[in-house]
Amino acid sequence: MILVDTSVWIEFFRGKEPFFSQLMTLIEASEVFAHEIVFGEILQGCKNKTELTVVFEYWDSLNQIVSNGSFINAGSLSFEKKHFEHGIGLIDSILIYETITRNIKLWTLDRKILKVLDGSNVYQWQ
Repeated sequence: MILVDTSVWIEFFRGKEPFFSQLMTLIEASEVFAHEIVFGEILQGCKNKTELTVVFEYWDSLNQIVSNGSFINAGSLSFEKKHFEHGIGLIDSILIYETITRNIKLWTLDRKILKVLDGSNVYQWQ
């Protein structure tokens, strides 16, 4: 299972390859987790109601991760691992926390996150 970061979703919604094809394949195989905080970021950037509707349609169709204490736990992990000193904010710490605790992979284009995550927790796209 793969948790997809905002950076990859943006490329997907723009129809950019190889992100669009690879993520669509993963979605069709039910291999994708969507985190509410990521989709909150995406919704915040929508330009019109049509985009909003499309994003909600994807959200409704995906395996969802909702917060359930992840903000507190991610804040603690961030303190412990000094994420802030590496330029990693709370939202990214939440994704790192979810990736580690659920033993799933994270697909991100964020170099700061990639520097602190163990390679076994990173989705290597082709």
